[in-house]
Amino acid sequence: MKRKNLIVLLWVSIGTALFFFLFFTDEKTLHNFILSFAISALYSFFLGIGNGLLNDFLNKKIPWSEATTKRAVISIISILVANFILVYLCNYINFVIFQKAATPAEFFSGKYNFMNWFMVNIALLISAFLHAKGFMEELKKTSKKEVVEQKLIATSANAQFESLKNQLDPHFLFNSLNVLSSLIDENPKQAQKFTASMSKIYRYVLEQKDKELVTVEDEIEFAKTYCDLLKTRFEDSVDFIFEVNKEDYRRYVVPLSLQLLLENCIKHNFATSSKPLIIKIFSENDILCIENNLQEREQMKESAGIGLANIVQRYSLLTKRNVFIEKSEDYFKVKLPVLSVKPNTISTKIDNTDKAYEKAQKRVKEIKGFYGNLISYCIVIPFLIIVNLVTSPKNIWFFFPMLGWGIGLAAHAMNVFAIGKNWEERKIRKILEKQNKQ
Repeated sequence: MKRKNLIVLLWVSIGTALFFFLFFTDEKTLHNFILSFAISALYSFFLGIGNGLLNDFLNKKIPWSEATTKRAVISIISILVANFILVYLCNYINFVIFQKAATPAEFFSGKYNFMNWFMVNIALLISAFLHAKGFMEELKKTSKKEVVEQKLIATSANAQFESLKNQLDPHFLFNSLNVLSSLIDENPKQAQKFTASMSKIYRYVLEQKDKELVTVEDEIEFAKTYCDLLKTRFEDSVDFIFEVNKEDYRRYVVPLSLQLLLENCIKHNFATSSKPLIIKIFSENDILCIENNLQEREQMKESAGIGLANIVQRYSLLTKRNVFIEKSEDYFKVKLPVLSVKPNTISTKIDNTDKAYEKAQKRVKEIKGFYGNLISYCIVIPFLIIVNLVTSPKNIWFFFPMLGWGIGLAAHAMNVFAIGKNWEERKIRKILEKQNKQ
């Protein structure tokens, strides 16, 4: 158990000892207070630590989030057995060893049956409260996890939107049109070729804009077409080298990633005939590398790095493998993971997650309502018991609200964990399966 929980148990022991010492002890002596504290600590620590260890063990073996119904049933059975044993052990130590009010034979006779039964009920109420508290903590963790998953979905949608916005820099279109207008007069055949390449580029953009992954072969072919346009525009100032292994062609990469990286190379480096910009695209151990010699141009303002950040973000949604960036005085390199197997697409996950999240949200509300009811029961009933025993100990009436509310609580539990909507859905599914077989 955590140190914080042990400190809480200590304060509970002190508070309980003071309560019984002030209101139920005739002789207010130090010996009697120490005895009251020892007895209170005995019950508090035995029951608290016992139930805490039980709860921790069940959390490891059967977490609430994975098997709620199974955990609820096992918790109820284990709470009953554990508290029955713990209460009898504490009462035996208290009445036989500490106070020496009874012999072992007398303790197990009918004289102490009511006391044992009463203490078992109190222990069960406190234990149910502690286990309900543990469930609420687990519920908070699950809710946080759901929030993270929803943020991931939102991030995916945002990444796709940013990808669409940044697929082709508008300056590329303007510059390409300027090159085309000059080629029309100087070299009509080259102008026709240039126009065909532009149409291929924009067709590829439209075809791939909704995909999460494309083959390396498709991406390389697109990159070569894009490089042809850049070569026409910059001539000897830029040179491109492709050395991609053929066995990598049937693997997968994020679409338009090469185009964004090639665009960054041109944007952030100067290129002249005397100092050409050399861009190399090659394979390296399941990685597609884009490397250029570093010839950084002076930027009027610092780059936001949206293109590269977009690629990193899109990869993070599809695989645990990272995009690596290397920079030295001589070169700048980006390493893109090449995926052998195409994972489930994000769009499919979003549709499934929306439905699953909606069902999970309803289920959580049902369980949360039950445990809210249980916590209220565990707080109110002990208060009524104390009021009853202090005000009119000869007239025991707390059984009626405890029994009535307890029956309602049991019905609520059955509805949530046994015969609720989940039970109906399972039965409907079984009937449909039988009809399909027939």
